[in-house]
Order: sequence, then C-alpha cells, then structure tokens
Amino acid sequence: MKRNFVVEKFILLYLPWLIATIFQHDLVFSYLAAWLGSFFIFFMTLTGQIVPLPDDRSFANQIMRPIVLVQIIFAGYMCCTSIFYFMSLFGYNNFQAVPYYLVDEHKLQLTAQCQRYYCLGHAAVVTGMLAFMRYPKPKYKIETAKLTSLLFYTTILSFPLAIFFLEFPGLGQFSTQFSSLSFMSSALGLAFVIPQKKAFNIAVCFFFYSLNFYIALTSGFKEPIILSILVLGLFLYPVYKKIVLIVFVPMLLLLFLVLPTYVNVIRQNSWSGEEDTDVAASEALDVAIDRGATADETTWQFLTNRLSEIDMFTLFIESTPDKVDYYHFQLLEQSAIALIPRIFWPGKASTEQVVMQRVYDAGVINQYSKVSAKPAFVVDAYLSWGGWGVFIFLFLYGAAAQIISRKAESLFGGYILGTALVFSGLFQIFWRGLSFEFLANNIFWGYISMLVLAGILRRMNILQPA
Repeated sequence: MKRNFVVEKFILLYLPWLIATIFQHDLVFSYLAAWLGSFFIFFMTLTGQIVPLPDDRSFANQIMRPIVLVQIIFAGYMCCTSIFYFMSLFGYNNFQAVPYYLVDEHKLQLTAQCQRYYCLGHAAVVTGMLAFMRYPKPKYKIETAKLTSLLFYTTILSFPLAIFFLEFPGLGQFSTQFSSLSFMSSALGLAFVIPQKKAFNIAVCFFFYSLNFYIALTSGFKEPIILSILVLGLFLYPVYKKIVLIVFVPMLLLLFLVLPTYVNVIRQNSWSGEEDTDVAASEALDVAIDRGATADETTWQFLTNRLSEIDMFTLFIESTPDKVDYYHFQLLEQSAIALIPRIFWPGKASTEQVVMQRVYDAGVINQYSKVSAKPAFVVDAYLSWGGWGVFIFLFLYGAAAQIISRKAESLFGGYILGTALVFSGLFQIFWRGLSFEFLANNIFWGYISMLVLAGILRRMNILQPA
C-alpha cells in the first residue's frame, strides 16, 4: 500500500497542546484549548489528514484497528471525560449552576495542567500509531469456511480455558486473557453467524455471549457492561449500520444514566455478602430504573468523579516532584519483576501492593483505606519523568498497540482473525491503559499467548502460507 508520510504534518497534532501551554496563565482558556484539542486530533487522524488510513478495507470494516477503537476508547476516556469535573469546579451540579459559588483557583490550575498533559499524551499516542501504521500482506491465510468454524470453536473452548487457568494460583493472567478472548469470540462469532442464519451456531454464540454479559452485569463494575454492548454493536455495524445506530447508540446512552446507581447498589448488597449476587443484581436493576432525583445525583457524581480520573491526577501532580521525587526507572524495574509468574516465584510481592504504594506516598488515599485507586498509564508516565515521560511513554504506548496489531494480522491471515479477534481479545488492556506493572505483564504474556496460538493453528493446518 502506497502511503504519503509527511513528517511536518505530525506537528499539527501538537498545536492544541502548544496553544494551551502558551496561554496557561488563562486557566479556563488553557483547559478548553487542551480539551477541544483532543477532538481536533480525533478529526485529523480518523479522516486521514495526517496519514491516510489503510485502504485495504472500508472504514466501517477496520474499526477494531488501534487508530480507531483504541484511540477512541483510550484517548476518549483519558482526555474528553474531564469536562464534567471542570464544570463542577465552577459549582455546577446536575448541569445547573450554583449561585455565588467560589472557585478554587489552585484546583482549577492543577486541572488545566492535567488536561494539557492529557492533550500531549493523546498527540503522542496517535503519533506512535501513525508512525507504524503499515499493514503488509499477511504471511499466512485462512479460508472463509475455516474462519467461521474457528470463531465458533474458539467461542466454545476459550471460556472453559479461562476457568481452568483460574484454578491455578500464579496463572491468573492467562485466565484474564482467555476470558477476554471468550468475550471477543462470542461477540464476533455472533456477528458472523447472524447474517448466515445458522440457528445452532447463533444459539451457541448467543449463549456464551449472554454468559459473558451476565458475568459483566454481576461484576459490580461499569466498564465491562458498557464494553459488552459496544463491541457487539461494532461487530454488527458493517452489516447492519442503521439497526446499530438506532438500537445500540440509545442503549449506550441509557447505560450511562442507570449504571452509576445500579453499580452502587450491587456493590453495597453483593460485595458486603448480605445478599446473593443474582438477587443483588435484580434489586440493583429495579432501583436504577425506578429511582428519580437520587439517581440523578448519583449520575452526576459518576460523571464528575468516576468517569474521569483527573481529580486523582491533580493530587499526583500536587505531590510530585515537590514532595515525592520522580520515579525515573523504578516503575520500569517493577514492571520487569511483575512479568515473572507467581507460580515460579511464590514469594513475589503483590503487584497490587507495589502499585498502591506510590498512591499512598502521594497522599491520594489513606494507607488503611479499602479503596483501590491505581494510577492510570498517563499518571505513571508523569510520575516517571514529568512532561517528557508523558510524551515518551505515550508514544511507546501507541507504537506498541500498532505494532502488535500489525503482527497479529500478519500471523493470522488478516484483519478479522488478527486484529478483531486476537489483538482485541488478548490485548484489550490497550483500551484502558492501566499502571505500568499491570500493562507490561498483560502485554508480554499476551504476546507469548499470541505466538503459541498462531503456532497451534499452523500445525493444525488451519493457517496456511499465503
């Protein structure tokens, strides 16, 4: 594929951050310039203004590639969700202004600074993606009939494999990988067999999709529920564009209204052990649908404090480097240690505890609190080397996502099996960048699993040389 690669165009991606930085004395303008800048970056990249998108598939048929889906979910969550928190700094509550509200100038300054880092990180992520966005001809191919069967059997086998690995202490990361693969294969398999009208295959794929959705629904977390609906809609979109827009878009908007209350209730009832999970989920759903003003309050709290992590980011910036020095290479060293499976090192320190230590050191939460507040990837990047850390690590983040997606398509015969299933299944952590240690562990062992899976499929003659 012939592509026009003009380095000077990449400078355009950093203009919003540059403008926001130049006018940082004007806190409101600086924040809004950085916040709106992410929408500018979305437009410039998704329309191919910086680097043309791959022309081997239509836009609707390459949504799962990193430049589209990873960017929209990762950068959208990181950069665009803070607007509600910004509004709350001016006294807004449920989108209504509180009269005579005194604005905290210090908090506003920190918020604008965080948003500038978000904008810089967004530009760096897409720079890494676009720099390596070349999809050469796959080394292997798979016949269409075999592809349909493979999706079907992957749906059937990946879920019990996730349960199998869960029973072995120290192999939890493989359980997570196969659980994600089960979710992706069931959604993709369902999208594949619905147009073919194969009743048995539809029933099996729907069963496993429903099973994964039930697990998400009773998990007590909002993210897996939203992703379950979103991913199925994305897979169905190329074939059923109008139906997806009419059904799935309103459904996602409704979820944002009811999920905050639903999750709060199920956590109170189920996590405390007071009720069975099924009963707690049923009651939580009734409360989320029926509750009125209180639900609105919960939704606003979700929009301002849970949807965005900018408030926590401001606390890290306030403490680093003034009270706590930059970590430099320490987080990378801890990430390398995290790669060793606990089955080979039973005495290895808990990754959760290692990550939370920097949260305690920064004073984000009390050490004796039961709340988990692990820093996001962009926060760890800042804690390592400040602004330079944000630029370097976010560039590497985007480059890694793109290179692995490209490798997956080369190994698995193209987009459907390579990116839509294997990359999206094994490397779903790219959608929501977590702390360095968790990200490194997931990517490393996900890559190993990808190579092993490709080898098995070649040995079974499912994948053949192109």
